[in-house]
Amino acid sequence: MSNTPKPSAFDHVSEAPPDALFGLMAKYRADEAPQKVDLGIGAYRDDDGKPWVLPVVRKAEQLLRDDPEANHEYLPIAGLAKLTSAAQKLVLGADSPAILEKRAATFQTISGTGALHLGSLFLAKFYQTPEQSRPVLISDPTWANHVQIFGNVGLKTDTYPYWNKATRGLNLDGMLGRLREAPEGSIVLLHACAHNPTGVDPTKDEWKQIAEVMKEKKLFPFFDTAYQGFASGDLAHDAWAIRYFVEQGFELVVAESFAKNFGLYGERAGCFHFVGAPAPNAAEITKKVASQLAILQRSEISNPPAYGAKIASLCLNDPTLFAEWEDNLRTMSGRIIEMRKALYDKLVELKTPGDWTHIINQIGMFSFTGLTPAQVDKMIGEHHIYLTKNGRISMAGLNTKNIQYVAEAIHKVVTETA
Repeated sequence: MSNTPKPSAFDHVSEAPPDALFGLMAKYRADEAPQKVDLGIGAYRDDDGKPWVLPVVRKAEQLLRDDPEANHEYLPIAGLAKLTSAAQKLVLGADSPAILEKRAATFQTISGTGALHLGSLFLAKFYQTPEQSRPVLISDPTWANHVQIFGNVGLKTDTYPYWNKATRGLNLDGMLGRLREAPEGSIVLLHACAHNPTGVDPTKDEWKQIAEVMKEKKLFPFFDTAYQGFASGDLAHDAWAIRYFVEQGFELVVAESFAKNFGLYGERAGCFHFVGAPAPNAAEITKKVASQLAILQRSEISNPPAYGAKIASLCLNDPTLFAEWEDNLRTMSGRIIEMRKALYDKLVELKTPGDWTHIINQIGMFSFTGLTPAQVDKMIGEHHIYLTKNGRISMAGLNTKNIQYVAEAIHKVVTETA
């Protein structure tokens, strides 16, 4: 045999940069400073900075362990039927005409990421045409994974303005202006609530304006909902935008995650929903769409994972467990709201330069603080407080034991660079 090295067919492959967020977390774990704070990862933590297993989830797990019929058989391609039907009602409302008229189809997915992927794959195959390439418009900024998910299936992406740097709020005029300029039929990715990374949500009146422009331009809504109930503590309030668009007759899709609102981060439970527009043949169209989604799902993951789905299903379908889940949601959202107020109060007390009201006006797990990349570098390098380069912090990483330290660090870096 010849020992002459043979060239690899993959010599041309360049090394990809590490994922920024997971790289940040690796740096945090390696930091040996006695006082360090993780404000990067998007996972709920209790007041001791520990992962919190929802009490209702513990009860559901015990029920599963005690069930003599429990097994590890495959789920159907579409997932656990009790979960998908309950998830439909959760997002669209139990009395939604879309459900009653059989123009909604739901598939269990590998959390929200899997739902986004299944949806983008479906749209790439059945919504794009050789005659018309319909781009996906994504908010600027957005969750870092959005662009990659759509790009991986060949969909072209563009952005619409969202963050107003001056007001640290929503750039509604910029958003509406861009939507009016979008090619007819463009796909628009919308965060249903608790916008990631800004924590800035449109008001109901602003959502109505967005819907009006999208209807006028015949744009296609793709909702990403990862924080229903977690954002405000009110499930219906957090689903309002989706239900309003359905009410307005839009044909749309929804990617839903149960990672945050059930604390099932590692179990990867979620759903993808297709909702057809009202029409005499809507049920027939939805049935055909579901058949194609089944083929896509079969070729991708074959069957979705069962454990997290069974936990979520028990909680969604049992009235007692559901009520307890709602109480758990209020606990999580309430603690985050308290941390927002505490951080704001301490920054005001310290007379930190600038207006910090955006911290209490924003909602959900994240806050776009307005800190610059240089200030973020100081937060990490000098104070061992880890946050993303764009100044986003996870409010769940704050607690009564570190809030003073974080506020003082923000005050220092802002004062030094003001």
